[in-house]
Amino acid sequence: MTDRVYLSMDAAARSVGADDIASALSRAGCELVTTGSRGMLWLEPMVEVERDGVRHGFGPLTPDDAAGLAAMDFPDTHAKALGPVEALPWMQAQSRLIFARCGLIDPLDPDMFEAEGGLNGLKTALALQPDAIIDTLTRSGLRGRGGAGFPAGIKLRTAAAQPGPVKYICANADEGDSGTFADRMLMEGDPGQLIAGIIIAGRAIGAETGYIYLRSEYPDAIRIVSKALDIWRAQGWLGENILGSGQRFDIHLRRGAGSYVCGEESAMLESLEGKRGQVRAKPPIPAISGLFGKPTIINNVLTLASMPWILEHGGDAYAARGHDHSTGTQAFQLAGNIAQGGLLELDFGISLKRLVEEFGGGTLSGRPLRAAQLGGPLGAYIRADRLDVAMDYESLAAHGAMLGHGGIVVFDDTVDMAAQAEFAMAFCAEESCGKCTPCRIGAVRGRETLAKIRQGEDVSANLDLVEDLCTLMSDASLCAMGGLTPMPVMSAIREFPEDFKPRAEASAADRVD
Repeated sequence: MTDRVYLSMDAAARSVGADDIASALSRAGCELVTTGSRGMLWLEPMVEVERDGVRHGFGPLTPDDAAGLAAMDFPDTHAKALGPVEALPWMQAQSRLIFARCGLIDPLDPDMFEAEGGLNGLKTALALQPDAIIDTLTRSGLRGRGGAGFPAGIKLRTAAAQPGPVKYICANADEGDSGTFADRMLMEGDPGQLIAGIIIAGRAIGAETGYIYLRSEYPDAIRIVSKALDIWRAQGWLGENILGSGQRFDIHLRRGAGSYVCGEESAMLESLEGKRGQVRAKPPIPAISGLFGKPTIINNVLTLASMPWILEHGGDAYAARGHDHSTGTQAFQLAGNIAQGGLLELDFGISLKRLVEEFGGGTLSGRPLRAAQLGGPLGAYIRADRLDVAMDYESLAAHGAMLGHGGIVVFDDTVDMAAQAEFAMAFCAEESCGKCTPCRIGAVRGRETLAKIRQGEDVSANLDLVEDLCTLMSDASLCAMGGLTPMPVMSAIREFPEDFKPRAEASAADRVD
């Protein structure tokens, strides 16, 4: 007999009908527990039923499927039966440290969170002195998961060394890159992991206030995080006397207003201060002078969410995972034209080929894969015959690419890479904060010039002009918005030159082939 029924109700599952599944199961009298997603998005909406402590999956479901399964007590012989979820190849291959509880617990049930070890890392940190926390995180080799890959321990130590009683922790949850959704999944599935990480970082530098800057396009995450903060205060896990330790710390939730550039740390600070989201010139860095001029740690959601595991298990245990100087795990997100899209948490070093072909199952269209873009709309394109690259910071940098936030967007052989290059410049022109000339003007000229190339107008000279513009933008832009826009443009030109030939020349080449 089925004990409980678990249903993923994160935004991805809801977008394909999870609300209707919940209604059907409730009408059938099921004891329903709503959870985050396991990350197998092609199987959503998916339910899990618990029998003798083992969860069995069924999906993807329609409301009729759900009603029929409930009436039959979820037989393992059903066409939508997946078997024990933990035994599925997608799950077995993972090293789930950050996402260990996602899909397992109700994100707003503090008893479930605590029973699954959610407070262990925080309790360890509260028993340590700040220097010991920083030493542990430094020893782990944890690097920023937002894209820059800067060592988290160095940043914490810099802020901790600054004088004065007022310091801040800011969680950058303005997840705007195409093909990325790890921050959203964690906040909707296990917000406590992030909250605990923010408190740990606060204790490390002597801060008593934290902010979560969450993009307005994530209404479900906003609702869940807001409720989670209230629950943590009610539990005594957040506020004046955390877990009876005497530690004071509180967290405020702030919504972004749809600006991509506010994912850049200094523009985010401007927005938090109620100003227009524009990039600040550096120095000073935020760890010295950040929010309201005070020392501020700004980290991505996954960076902060890694800290509880590290404090619980030790810096050496974390450093033992991963590859070379890329220690620990990374949340890889598969999106675009992909048969099995979703999120996997794996040790650094796995090949892009395995991620796309083995876990992703190739293209959804069934056509040959042509390219994968890594690191969001400002990331490089990797050709299908060069997917053997290891997914870590150093290996990708050697290939002229970047890991970014771990997003991977797949394209089949129908993609027009010249159109993709033009899109990169158009995206920059649209999202630029406008503060620096290389980004503000360079992106507009780049978009115009690439449009001429696509029309076959003086292609050779215009390609030279695009290269000059890209060099200027890379060297002179204030931030990564303009500085990285050349990466997808030049990688498309370099790796797919046939898409940038004059039309007559390209047609002749096609006839020869």
